[in-house]
Amino acid sequence: MTITTGTKARKSTPAEPETLDPEELMSRDEIEALQLSRLKHTVAYAYERVPMYKKKFDDAGVRPEDLKELGDLKNFPYTDKEDLRQAYPFGMFAVPQNEVARIHASSGTTGRATVVGYTKGDLERWETLFARSLKASGVKRGWKVHNAYGYGLFTGGLGAHYGAERLGCTVIPMSGGQTEKQIQLIQDFEPDAILCTPTYLLTIVDAMEKSGLDPAKTSLKVAVLGAEPWTEEMRHELESKLDIDACDIYGLSEVMGPGVAGECIDYKDGSTIWEDHFRPEIIDPLTDEIMRDGEHGELVFTSLTKEAMPVIRYRTHDLTRLLPGTGRPNMRRIGRITGRSDDMIILRGVNLFPTQIEEIALRIPGLSPHFILEITRPNRMDELTVKIERREDCSAETAAAAAKDLQKQIKIHVGSSCRIDIADPGTLARSSGKLRRIYDLRNLNG
Repeated sequence: MTITTGTKARKSTPAEPETLDPEELMSRDEIEALQLSRLKHTVAYAYERVPMYKKKFDDAGVRPEDLKELGDLKNFPYTDKEDLRQAYPFGMFAVPQNEVARIHASSGTTGRATVVGYTKGDLERWETLFARSLKASGVKRGWKVHNAYGYGLFTGGLGAHYGAERLGCTVIPMSGGQTEKQIQLIQDFEPDAILCTPTYLLTIVDAMEKSGLDPAKTSLKVAVLGAEPWTEEMRHELESKLDIDACDIYGLSEVMGPGVAGECIDYKDGSTIWEDHFRPEIIDPLTDEIMRDGEHGELVFTSLTKEAMPVIRYRTHDLTRLLPGTGRPNMRRIGRITGRSDDMIILRGVNLFPTQIEEIALRIPGLSPHFILEITRPNRMDELTVKIERREDCSAETAAAAAKDLQKQIKIHVGSSCRIDIADPGTLARSSGKLRRIYDLRNLNG
């Protein structure tokens, strides 16, 4: 079955079976046998080489030899971002410093970054998996790829760069920001694919339209988008504006970087997890209970092939569910990331995520994808204000009606009351990479 979510003809096609990695063609039994073999090695390897894991396992009363089947993984303790912060900078590394080929880090809200390391073998596997993800999303060998992920300590830019090169693409290493220059290079270099966050691609589209360019007339065929949650409504917005196929890619620095999972262009129904390298679980974020496939919860990953920094049952805080495979039938996929458990807004007892607002707003004519959420506490009660731009062709009268509709739909579907402020087009901040949606102003209100 083929699902096309865009409104125009597809410009790329799925990879042929003969171009797939052998692991992508394994049966489910073969995948699980490989997982068990690699999992046994990884658990023993982490226990022997990483003091934090030895202590965690000992405190939990488990040892590597207790893992006899895949289901035994549930007896081992979780790893969280705080464990990595406590081990800052290199306490999670399982190899000597002279075997670490590269170090990446993500910004730390507590002042300490989350540091990850890679051996030469880790980097080769990362390149292979990112290339596999691009191929699944319709990117072809020999294409020009415009890389607008940020380069530096963040894993996105370099992960995408070397993955595209591994596939055999010509990489244009633009990095993030400088939107006018991005547009100029897209016009002049005529890339076939673009890699960036969905909100930054939206920024590029808006800037094109503002300068009188038609985004649908570029050379782009495919966009591979990640690093932030996005909705089917956002996919439709980008595909229809640019006349492209837009596919998701999933990853996080602590587990590897982008390329842990990738979406298949012929289905566009969630990213396939490369289960030959990662063992996923879904848990209840409040009780830690393991959920069945198809049930929503927090995504947990165990790496199966990492050398420099193996991770055992790492809590991603991303909320999703595990689903049967489609594009790669014997590898499971994840549904859309609905949000993060640590980014969830709790407003008067109601749980709310920015993606819920995006999903509702983009169904209402006249409202744009550009919005922010402000939380205040003016009178001892939390209040939510949704500031959202109207579209250029939307009159003030139509926008006022759209605001009332949005307020009503949020109350019906989310269960929360809120204020809607309509902003003029182009007045809210644009993404230059990852977009900040939530502004918690409660402390500013005293």
